Amino acid sequence: MERQAALSLSDVFQKLRTFGVMYCSEESILLRGELPSTRRFSKHLCFELHINTDRGRILVAVQGDTMKPAIVTYHDLGLNYLSFESFFNHEDMQDILDNFCVYHMNAPGQEEGAATLPENYTYPTLDELASQIKYVQARFGFKTFIGLGVGAGANILARYAINNPSKMEGLALINCTSTQLGWLDWAYFKMTCRMMRRRGMCESAVEFLLWHHFGRIPEECNPNVVSKYRYQFANIPNPVNVAMFIDVFGKRQDLRLSRDSATMQIPVLNIVGALSPFVDATVTFNSRLEPSMSAWMKISDSSMVLEEEPGKAAEAFRLFLQGEGYVSPIPKKILLPRNDSIHSGDRRSCRHSPVIRITENPISEAVAC
Repeated sequence: MERQAALSLSDVFQKLRTFGVMYCSEESILLRGELPSTRRFSKHLCFELHINTDRGRILVAVQGDTMKPAIVTYHDLGLNYLSFESFFNHEDMQDILDNFCVYHMNAPGQEEGAATLPENYTYPTLDELASQIKYVQARFGFKTFIGLGVGAGANILARYAINNPSKMEGLALINCTSTQLGWLDWAYFKMTCRMMRRRGMCESAVEFLLWHHFGRIPEECNPNVVSKYRYQFANIPNPVNVAMFIDVFGKRQDLRLSRDSATMQIPVLNIVGALSPFVDATVTFNSRLEPSMSAWMKISDSSMVLEEEPGKAAEAFRLFLQGEGYVSPIPKKILLPRNDSIHSGDRRSCRHSPVIRITENPISEAVAC
């Protein structure tokens, strides 16, 4: 993905209005110095804006018409929102992009071009990172959303869902953990963070990130994908920022989920790559979810599912949305809202068609693709 050539001020505001970003006036943006930059993300433009929260400013990239139902993404360690590009570029995601607005969240200091965080900066905990989502909702005005998270981002979205079930419609989580680290893994995280602060992206730091995403890199892994991320991790410009994010993920607390008490009160699609180091973690996570509201799915021949198998992941995501009444069983057709929803002035499209009623998630059993 490349940054677009600079647009004139009038062009930017016209495009903002075209994409439904009506919450901000030209005067308010200029006074706050918040003129958004643009990027080409698939066939859609992304507008990058900084949002003020109780733990500092974060970058959010808006992709689509803000008057449409919301999807919020959250990335994994060593990455940022650009890691979702392959997935949203896939042809099976295009009609979903046409009918949803995607809000790509970035953890503090993880976006491209971010300034190095000061050494005395206290990085937000995972719970505090999750609480920043409410500021994004307030800023853009969407009341509920579908969450899509990977790794650390999946854990963050799960935390928000536990504390704010009324503000979410569902979660699609990839390589999600629900327990805290064991002592050996905690020591590995701690040692890596110290090394990255002192030596930058040395070989050991790169190997740590490769281990996090690919495990022990079995022979079945796609060598091109591994090489791509080895190079990407070796050239991370702000290793101190990444080390801080890794550190808080290593200190994470158990989600305290319980199937008996129905702690997670929203539908969850729990996806893992067959070659991922998080297979067992997702099985544990699945065992703590309400069976009627969750589905576990293992996708073969992949570790980084959205990168290596975007088509299968897109199909699973589509079925999950279908189970929640957003997408009809007919491929590539989004359900229209009911008339009463239109007249009510509700910004969000109605989930259900007046003709087609979907009562359960079609992915109701464990599936291996």
